Amino acid sequence: MMVAMAIPQLNHAPLSLRAPRPVAASARASTRAIPLSIAAPTSPSPSLKKKVLAYLLASLRNSSLSTETLTLKLMFFFFLVLVPIGMGTEEMEAVILVDVLRRAGADVLMASVETDLVVEASSGTKLVADVGIDACADEVFDLVALPGGMPGSVRLRDCEVLRKITIKQAEEKRLYGAICAAPAVILMPWGLHKRKQITCHPAFMDKLPTFRAVKSNIQVSGELTTSRGPGTAFEFSLSFVEQLFGGDVAEEIGRKLLVPAHGCHQRKEELNKVEWFFDQTPDVLVPIANGSEEMEVVMLVDILRRAKVNVVIASIEKTKQIIASQKTKIIADTSIMDASKSTYDLIILPGGTAGVERLQKSRILKKLLREQMEAGRVYGGICSSPTILHKHGLLKDKIATAHPASIGKLTGQVAEGVGVVIDGKTITSRGLGTVMDFSLAILDKLYGHARARSVAEGIVFEYPKDT
Repeated sequence: MMVAMAIPQLNHAPLSLRAPRPVAASARASTRAIPLSIAAPTSPSPSLKKKVLAYLLASLRNSSLSTETLTLKLMFFFFLVLVPIGMGTEEMEAVILVDVLRRAGADVLMASVETDLVVEASSGTKLVADVGIDACADEVFDLVALPGGMPGSVRLRDCEVLRKITIKQAEEKRLYGAICAAPAVILMPWGLHKRKQITCHPAFMDKLPTFRAVKSNIQVSGELTTSRGPGTAFEFSLSFVEQLFGGDVAEEIGRKLLVPAHGCHQRKEELNKVEWFFDQTPDVLVPIANGSEEMEVVMLVDILRRAKVNVVIASIEKTKQIIASQKTKIIADTSIMDASKSTYDLIILPGGTAGVERLQKSRILKKLLREQMEAGRVYGGICSSPTILHKHGLLKDKIATAHPASIGKLTGQVAEGVGVVIDGKTITSRGLGTVMDFSLAILDKLYGHARARSVAEGIVFEYPKDT
């Protein structure tokens, strides 16, 4: 059987190990039509077989995916995706693309167009690419997805290796796409917008040919898919999942990410309302660990920094670099030890099962959280991290929410089906699909609804006109 789920140990295996990939028509087939036993087109090497078998067994034991979906993932392991990044790339767009596609089962390479693998993104988050772009020059990709951001889009546009890869991708009618500023700044100079209907960030719409511009969150035009901004990055990524793996897989990934359908849950609830007043620019601490959920970290930090909040990312590990839940590498601003020398107006914990387990064991973080509560300062958690607050006694007499898989561990009052819950100076959120609402709710409390709505418009995210 040929495998499709992204195997961490193999993400950067020698390219000679890669088997021919299935044709696009097969890739788009519904999972319901996939038989449970399919012969591989080629015979993998013995070492590859051993790694695949080990991972398959672990997946069968631990995965909550349906048998049909798991089978489809195993079939299409060899889908190879390129997500290039450069200085000033929009981190939300890049990380959401990588995370969502890896969850679906694609083998995703985040490639730096800079001379270094460490890239500082548009809002200051430091990402570590998997490879340099030169290592991708002779590879054949099933999808090339270009994130936006400025000057990140310019850095990608000016990379000759990436230009050749993407033009070849289009000429050979394989999937490619761009989001935010990238359709206007990259695709147009490369001539890859011709005879295509495209969309982009509202600030760049006037640069598109009027008769080809479409004001929609997602525009699929043949092999090209374009989208508007960070706030539409989930839709953009899931569109590629659907095109590669089929609609059933895209729907399942969307459900697992808690991406809300309109009206499926209450976006926010506030109880015991108090003002969050600060006489200076608020300081926010975001602790991270190996296994923290990268999308939650990046979305939270990016949105808060857009409103000029001082955000410090602190690693509880021995090094500032952590490997997040879907294998994205993030370099923190500082260590938790150095961060503990300061006080913070807010401390917000990201989720991720393995990351939460490690955060919970940090004595320094436990002390910081206890001091935060005793001083009457704000704290909160996303996804499974409210369980840390609960175990440290920080949710006593509080109403909170958490990821559906974790909410049963909160023994106090809980608000199920609510995306974001604010109780006095505590704020919690269900998970990935509600992090943008969560981050904007913080801005609403810090600066008012108008400021939060302005940031939401900047990232092309639908936000209520009033509270």
